[in-house]
Amino acid sequence: MNQAPAKILELIEPAVTGLGYEFVGAEFVGQGKASVLLVYIDSEKGILVGDCSKVSHQISGIMDVEDPISGQYRLEVSSPGMERPLFKLEHFERFKGSMVKLELRQATIEGQKKFTGEILEVKGETVHIHEDEEEIEIPFSLIKKAKLVVKF
Repeated sequence: MNQAPAKILELIEPAVTGLGYEFVGAEFVGQGKASVLLVYIDSEKGILVGDCSKVSHQISGIMDVEDPISGQYRLEVSSPGMERPLFKLEHFERFKGSMVKLELRQATIEGQKKFTGEILEVKGETVHIHEDEEEIEIPFSLIKKAKLVVKF
């Protein structure tokens, strides 16, 4: 998955869960001054701006002390939204029956890199989706990015 490095996740997750929120995941994108650390949080009651502010303040303090990222970056904390990113196998299991858009690290399955389909199941380390009348088995390790697709 396109997650932030493990060291950053290890610092952030306990801070988020300690405040009573679900840590959905985090991404570190960009380079130099354009770098952004995106942290996704959730709760049963939903997420408001005040929740994001509280978590952002906590994470900022930890990041300032631990300094795991060299150079400048911007910290953004938000809810995962309706088209929430999926970072863990548990997320795929939780949203079984939902539509998902996947991007692989490289075009390794049927010469394709991108897939959109319904999540059928998770078996071991493999995500099974239904796309264009066929079941496709995708090893979790090949998935670069995944997010739910909302249909209205």
